[in-house]
Amino acid sequence: MVAGTLLYAQSGGVTAVINASASAVITEARARKVKVLAARNGILGALREDLIDTSKESAAAIRALAHTPGGAFGSCRYKLKSLEVDSAKYERLLEVFKAHDVRWFLYNGGNDSADTALKVSQLAKAYDYPLTCIGVPKTVDNDLAVTDTCPGFGSAAKYTAVSVREAALDVAAMAETSTKVFVYEAMGRHAGWLAAAAGLAGKNPDEAPQIILFPERAYDEAAFLAQVKKVVAKVGWCVVVASEGIQYADGRFVADAGGGKDSFGHTQLGGVASYLAGRVKNELGMKVHWTLPDYLQRSARHLASKSDWEQAQAAGKAAVQFALKGQNAVMPVIVRTSNAPYKWRIEAAPLSKVANHEKKMPNSFLRKDGYGITAAARTYLEPLIRGEAYPPYGRDGLPNYVTLKNVAVKKKLADWEG
Repeated sequence: MVAGTLLYAQSGGVTAVINASASAVITEARARKVKVLAARNGILGALREDLIDTSKESAAAIRALAHTPGGAFGSCRYKLKSLEVDSAKYERLLEVFKAHDVRWFLYNGGNDSADTALKVSQLAKAYDYPLTCIGVPKTVDNDLAVTDTCPGFGSAAKYTAVSVREAALDVAAMAETSTKVFVYEAMGRHAGWLAAAAGLAGKNPDEAPQIILFPERAYDEAAFLAQVKKVVAKVGWCVVVASEGIQYADGRFVADAGGGKDSFGHTQLGGVASYLAGRVKNELGMKVHWTLPDYLQRSARHLASKSDWEQAQAAGKAAVQFALKGQNAVMPVIVRTSNAPYKWRIEAAPLSKVANHEKKMPNSFLRKDGYGITAAARTYLEPLIRGEAYPPYGRDGLPNYVTLKNVAVKKKLADWEG
């Protein structure tokens, strides 16, 4: 057994393949005789000293994690502020790390998680504590900087494209006497990557989705309604995909739910599809249906992309390798080396170049009229949804997913009062 413990934690919204990263982390660490603890419910578990002993799980259970959606150890939306503002919390983390001889900290999340891992590494250095911090990439939004794509996105993109194509066939069949317009709401606050992925469902402007609304373009209601009317007149029906984060020219979110801010300081959004459906119905008099897939986009493990699944595992494995080599404050990122055939590799990128940076779609990916994707976007997106990585199914017709025992480690410190 290698001296020291590795602590793994999951953060933010989970994905269809975040557990594939977790499985790879634990499997690689076990192969190197490293003990792995997991924080229950993300960074909150670390602060509360609520830690899970993964050695209590069988090898079969850890393998099964690779095809199980959700977050096996629990995740949370909990943002740590600056070292100065939240110094007591960071110092508490260090106390927990010391109490359990944690020498490697792997934080599996997005931009804010990369920032937290970076700050923890800076704190450990300031206190002269031997700790290596690694950010493990995860997000369905595909907005992490540096990496070509992010584990979690490819599977959500595949679900989106498949769902839009299937729904379009339904709409086309019913358009003569029923639904003329169908509105699909895709995740994406500031970057319209998932909305763009919906564009893979069709090959030409007359195929669904005929209209995509991106947060990268200001929403113009008059122009939108005119475009819907034009498409229905030509095709007979229209499928609209709208990113949840579309905004008016003055910066207001079209779907501002009026619910204040979440723990990351983000405006609570919701209902852009229902809003757009209402405007189409009221202004154009057409029958409209709409859908808000929400969690379905990120939990649909049954339709995971094989490319995404393999990259999630590669990122988890590399994170352990980087940690044990002492490559502090880095993140394993995906580097695309070829489009045809699609090839990629994993490299280490400094967390300072990832944390709190947001990757938006290039203008070259958006069609000139702003309602669709270009050939360049298709070239980038298509490889990310290729291949199937079906989970095993039981005789009941449902996937065989695993639930871990998650045995708690005995606490050594006083309860956290934060």
